[in-house]
Amino acid sequence: MWCHKLLHLQSRLQNLMKRGDIGQALHLSNFKSLFSLSIHWCHTASKSVNCTWHQREDHLELQYASTVMRFDYVWLRDHCRSASCYNSKTHQRSLDTASVDLCIKPKTIRLDETTLFFTWPDGHVTRYDLDWLVKNSYEGQKQKVIHPRILWNAKLYQEAQVPSVDFQSFLESNDELKKFLQNFLLYGIAFVENVPPTQEHTEKLAERVSLIRETIYGRMWYFTSDFSRGDTAYTKLALDRHTDTTYFQEPCGYNNYDRAVINTVPYDVVHRWYIAHRTLTTELRRPENELWVKLKPGKVLFIDNWRVLHGRESFTGYRQLCGCYLTRDDVLNTARFLGLHA
Repeated sequence: MWCHKLLHLQSRLQNLMKRGDIGQALHLSNFKSLFSLSIHWCHTASKSVNCTWHQREDHLELQYASTVMRFDYVWLRDHCRSASCYNSKTHQRSLDTASVDLCIKPKTIRLDETTLFFTWPDGHVTRYDLDWLVKNSYEGQKQKVIHPRILWNAKLYQEAQVPSVDFQSFLESNDELKKFLQNFLLYGIAFVENVPPTQEHTEKLAERVSLIRETIYGRMWYFTSDFSRGDTAYTKLALDRHTDTTYFQEPCGYNNYDRAVINTVPYDVVHRWYIAHRTLTTELRRPENELWVKLKPGKVLFIDNWRVLHGRESFTGYRQLCGCYLTRDDVLNTARFLGLHA
């Protein structure tokens, strides 16, 4: 107990000296010296000694763990994790955010070891662990990579020698599934080898990762060259770089083939659009940004349509292809379940 009191006095001493209250600081310094002969100064809360804060007019400025953070007062009240404000079992907020005064400020702020306590005007007390504040601050978020991604080109990918995953191991081992998803998150593409070349086995493979999305193409799509389908994908013609389902309410991204008539903006904006389109197309068609892969029966390719475009060269002969669309949320959920940051 004495140790905690002395730490509190030391913190007050530092704050007073910073504010220039020398008289009070000297008084506290002398008080501390009374115990120096009989008690060793306790450093069990060394983290808290390195924590300082300033109450600004509209926010709290907090320095801790070599990070200077700024928190809006409404944010601090809204994110309270007390039993009356937050359900720790459901991880859902009980506090009505709209009821928080937009001009709210804490009456008092105190530090106990590594916990910061805020007392609000109505007497409610909010407590925050300092590490939690670092983790959930804007400044703390900027210091870490939330989504692991690698910006790559053909050379970087080939030099990385990213291995494919074997079909049977993919189905039976969570470790192999995790390796696959890790590569998929890093590069936006990943391969599975030795898959029996049937629609049923491809479906089984996809279900290991995510729920299969029902679309206008059905649950699983399967096609050969058939121009009667009215889609360039069903021909032997080359397909430029693109992503699929751009005409859906929740589209994947860019598709030069399925662009609707531009009729919602004036002519000068249209011209700027064409300039931007030319810039994007030039980048997409740079040879160093192309990775050519020859697919064969038994090799399955997963593509993240949100970041990697795909296409093909024209071909001759007979070609069969099957596939499906996966729900993105469930792919990322599987990755998180296996311990990956996604």
